[in-house]
Amino acid sequence: MTAQISEELRALVISEALPYIRQFHGEVILIKFGGSCLKLPELRSSLAHDLALLSYLGLKPILVHGGGAEIDEHLGKLGLVRRFVDGLRVTDEPTMEIVEMVLAGKVQKELVSLLNAAGAKAVGLTGKDGRLVDCVSLGEQWGMTGRVEAVDPTLLQTLVAAQFLPVISSVGGDGAGQSFNVNADPFATAIALAIKAKKLIALTDTPGLLADPSDPSSLISRLSVREAREALAGDSIRGGMRPKLEGAIEAIDGGVNAFHILDGRVPHCLLLELFTERGVGTMIEA
Repeated sequence: MTAQISEELRALVISEALPYIRQFHGEVILIKFGGSCLKLPELRSSLAHDLALLSYLGLKPILVHGGGAEIDEHLGKLGLVRRFVDGLRVTDEPTMEIVEMVLAGKVQKELVSLLNAAGAKAVGLTGKDGRLVDCVSLGEQWGMTGRVEAVDPTLLQTLVAAQFLPVISSVGGDGAGQSFNVNADPFATAIALAIKAKKLIALTDTPGLLADPSDPSSLISRLSVREAREALAGDSIRGGMRPKLEGAIEAIDGGVNAFHILDGRVPHCLLLELFTERGVGTMIEA
């Protein structure tokens, strides 16, 4: 009897997912992955399997990742001091070397290997490849920490059309050989706008937007851009949630249909958000 109930539940889940699979078939879905989620091997492995499944179902996922904790760890091993101004990392030449080594040489390669082992056709990139992301410095006090100036999606469009799954490290260049360390959130938003992504999904280490930050059960499942602007106008949105809401507004104003904030620590959160009616995080839409 238990086995029969289990089969019925499985059939129900698949049935519920079908309309969403049809709706998103052929659409580009950009996922930004970072924070403490990136450090947990089981979460990286689970994400790789879910992204491979999205590819098999006919969606076109693109993964953008940061890796601040890993960068800090390697700076510490080398005795280099990490510095921040207004919450943004100061990137001098030795730090920039570590950033590229960790993001493009370690974190990215591990994600690409996991994705390929799961059955995807993953390929690793930085913003410097094909001049995908051109950057300029934020200012002298931040050194080689930059902001996105322009995105050329030609290389991405070619890869996605050939069924490859791009994994992009948040490093850009200026076309003259200079590398820039870029915050992964605005980096992902800029790429999503240029590639005309259907959805932009941020996998974080929080449940989503909470009405009461001290109460995880107060999750706000859905809100409009207008409501997001009203929330930012007050003083209830603080810390890392503010730039995420600002990024959501920018993305949707630029043509992305919806911005999702998900708890990347929840196994298969990506599938639950995309293919079930209730979802598991916060969706911001026009």
